[in-house]
Amino acid sequence: MGALDGIKVVELGGIGPGPFTAMMMADMGADVVRIDRRPTGLEQEHQVAELDLLQRSRRSLILDLKSDAGRETLLRLIDAADALIDPYRPGVAERLGVGPEVCMERNPRLVYGRMTGWGQDGPLANVAGHDLNYAALVGPIAAMGRRSSPPAPALNLIGDFGGGGMLLGFGILAALLERQRSGQGQVIDAAMIDGTAQLCASIIGMTHMGAWKLQRESNIVDGGAHFYDSYETADGKFITIGSIEPKFYEELLTRLGLDPEEWPNEEPSRWPELSERIAEIFKTKTRDQWTAELEGTDICFAPVLDFAEAPEHPHLKARGTYVEAFGQIHPAPAPRLSRTPSEISAPPCVPGEHSREVLSDWGFDGAEIDALEADGVTVTRERDTSIKMGAHAPHG
Repeated sequence: MGALDGIKVVELGGIGPGPFTAMMMADMGADVVRIDRRPTGLEQEHQVAELDLLQRSRRSLILDLKSDAGRETLLRLIDAADALIDPYRPGVAERLGVGPEVCMERNPRLVYGRMTGWGQDGPLANVAGHDLNYAALVGPIAAMGRRSSPPAPALNLIGDFGGGGMLLGFGILAALLERQRSGQGQVIDAAMIDGTAQLCASIIGMTHMGAWKLQRESNIVDGGAHFYDSYETADGKFITIGSIEPKFYEELLTRLGLDPEEWPNEEPSRWPELSERIAEIFKTKTRDQWTAELEGTDICFAPVLDFAEAPEHPHLKARGTYVEAFGQIHPAPAPRLSRTPSEISAPPCVPGEHSREVLSDWGFDGAEIDALEADGVTVTRERDTSIKMGAHAPHG
């Protein structure tokens, strides 16, 4: 049993951070039901869903939420739920008739989790946006990348997942814990701009101390320091070093045969010069040669691996950081709990794959389910068994 065994969650289907929260909770044992829209009939949509790792470990129910019967069916599910994940823009759930006021009047113990980019209020609340926009507005994008290039996107890891999905998951779990004392649910306003700002607390604190310069490549961890950066190797690949602390920097110099007098680490004015010199050194050998020499030492070293290579690294294999499940390579559930471990309990769900099963398990009788199907309110779809999951694994 996972740590969240017995917790029932309704997830209104969305993309990115909402599904990420749902995946984490489902991996930890929660019974998460994803509410998907009616199918478009496109086979591509069907196949993409089967390969979307964010949809693992849970079940999918298709509901027509534009119909009265579909909305009432959803409300009955919410009546029995501990938590709801709402990934819509502000006001959308209300227009569907499943906003917090309606749902929590019916189920006062409900934890209603709302996931947006800009938040539930403010001048931009109803404007479209993506991870890059949220991280740009809050500050971290201005600090990323080389001076000679525009600020660099950090994939969509900052707003969507770190400052979004994880923030929502933390908020939901905190509210569930508080409910044990009060017996009451509450609404979680998880905004990616807020979560991204929290991720930046350390850097913002350093600006207050005068220890962080706003110009890119001027600080220890933004590529400004020669001892904390990535470097190209002889074969066109890359390695990283993070020798910040004096003892780690001393070992770096020793391993590379460098004179400490010629390689000061506390003179930022010389960092650009030293970065050029160390770049020349690392270009003399291949990535794998440097890995053989430096990995496992205390210089704080790692080769730069892509998503195909990473699952094959000996440390990640030993830890089980990536695991194979249902024919695909997945990031393993995290964090790891000693007594109630998490697991990938099911492959990515196809929209509507579990419609009848979910409705039955959540209290609908056979006649009610038959009527919903006859009226087109719900539909059950079958998984395409012809899709070869392993062919899409990162190391395939």
